[in-house]
Amino acid sequence: MELINYTLGEMLEKNVAERPDNEFLIYNDRNLRFTYSDFNTRVDNLAKALIQIGIGKGDKVGVWGTNVPDWVTLMFASARIGAILVTINTSYKLDELRYIMKKADIQTICVIEGYRNVDYIDIVYQMLPELRNTKRDNIKSKEFPMLRNVIYIGHRIFKGMYNTAELLQLGGALSDKSLEEAKAKVSCHDVVNMQFTSGTTGFPKGVMLTHHNILNNGNATGDCLNYTPDDKLLACVPLFHCFGCVLAVCAVITHGASMVMLEEFDALKVLATVQKERCTALYGVPTMFIAELTHSMFNLFDLSSLRTGIMAGALCPISTMKEVMEKMHCKDIISVYGLTESSPGMTATRHTDSAEIRSTTVGRAFPNVEVMVRNPETREEVARGEQGELCCKGFNVMKGYYNDQKATDEVIDKDGWLHSGDLGTMDEEGYVRITGRLKDMIIRGGENIYPREIENLLLRKPEIKNVEVIGLPSKLYGEHVAAFIQLHEGSNLAETDIKTFCRGKLARYKNPRYVFFIDEFPQTASGKVQKYKLRELGVKLIEESGDSVL
Repeated sequence: MELINYTLGEMLEKNVAERPDNEFLIYNDRNLRFTYSDFNTRVDNLAKALIQIGIGKGDKVGVWGTNVPDWVTLMFASARIGAILVTINTSYKLDELRYIMKKADIQTICVIEGYRNVDYIDIVYQMLPELRNTKRDNIKSKEFPMLRNVIYIGHRIFKGMYNTAELLQLGGALSDKSLEEAKAKVSCHDVVNMQFTSGTTGFPKGVMLTHHNILNNGNATGDCLNYTPDDKLLACVPLFHCFGCVLAVCAVITHGASMVMLEEFDALKVLATVQKERCTALYGVPTMFIAELTHSMFNLFDLSSLRTGIMAGALCPISTMKEVMEKMHCKDIISVYGLTESSPGMTATRHTDSAEIRSTTVGRAFPNVEVMVRNPETREEVARGEQGELCCKGFNVMKGYYNDQKATDEVIDKDGWLHSGDLGTMDEEGYVRITGRLKDMIIRGGENIYPREIENLLLRKPEIKNVEVIGLPSKLYGEHVAAFIQLHEGSNLAETDIKTFCRGKLARYKNPRYVFFIDEFPQTASGKVQKYKLRELGVKLIEESGDSVL
């Protein structure tokens, strides 16, 4: 695969030249449809307005919102003028937003009205009380000295804020001179996107990704999916995460395909939209696919147009992967493995791989990416089949963590290898299997225990829908193994059933000391399980039970 040396703006313009009338972005629920040509004009108008209100190359534009139509417009408009889009997790509250604003030196913040009973506008006013009495072109904040603009994404008018509707109108009335000058200064190796790590284990860090990083990652993903301009992806994963803005948006635009967007995930809307738009591809984390498969109205929808998609972001039960292939017609579905720091894809299965390979591995290295399994202590490559830390080198490695050289040097070594922190094995044919995470490793009485091994075993029980294994503190052994289990609806298992099932199949020290049944796992907005919250819950439950082992 030849590497792409375009900026995001140039990639969009290439599609306009080659297929101007092909649909790029579709919101089926409100009959909003943009061809590549339509969307490009919209991007130009917003880009000119951003320049007019003082946004220039290198400025940070934060976007705090669900998958609303102008999220993608802001992504391309800021990229076109050399600004850096900072994606903000939709689950954040006041303190988390304040942290990101300061950490990223955000110059312009763009917000929707709110999400899941959280009023974003109210939070912005709490954070910036002076905004209610300040002209929108004269924002001065002592706490956020870099901040110059607040933009509401939509038509409504709020004190101290611009809105995207008027900015689009403003841009349409301006000449192209300033835009052409700005475009000429943008390189594909400039940082275009800053995404903050999920924060499942602590404070997030700003990952700096370039046009080159994300377009080539999207292109490689699209190739693995065998995308063509005739494909139509239903994207219901969040845009603030790499899954959405790279594996979806960048895979689509590098192949001239079309993208149908949902503002947020809803299983019924997914099923209905696939049928109505005749989508050929569908993305999601395993819990999303499980919600679709188990929906009471699943059998009422015609999903026969589907052929492919991506299931990634978490451990996928083999039974779920097979059901998606058979019942949802996604016979060519693949998995992609990586992390935000690898923008995000590092390995992927291919549509030509067998169902077994796609169910049990995360595939082989992306084209133009080297993947190596190394001993975490010596950093030497391990033999094929042996467990070690997964590392990669290539176009996909981030530029670094924003304003944090020390943290950057901890994960990218002097030879350019990115250390993932994930444990895995690689077989003779290059297929990678994830076996755990260095930080998730449980140490019980001096013995190393990898949660993934126990999770894989427990998922063989048909009653179990999903499982997460963690370590809980023990005065005697250091840590004990705890399993949090989510059962399929109508299933019934007891703690003794789980312990009996594990006995004889695992070394004694790996058997769960604690078993908790849980209705839902605490997750980030991108679908990753927050294990630190499970640890907090586990400690609380044990204390309530009066167990003295802690």
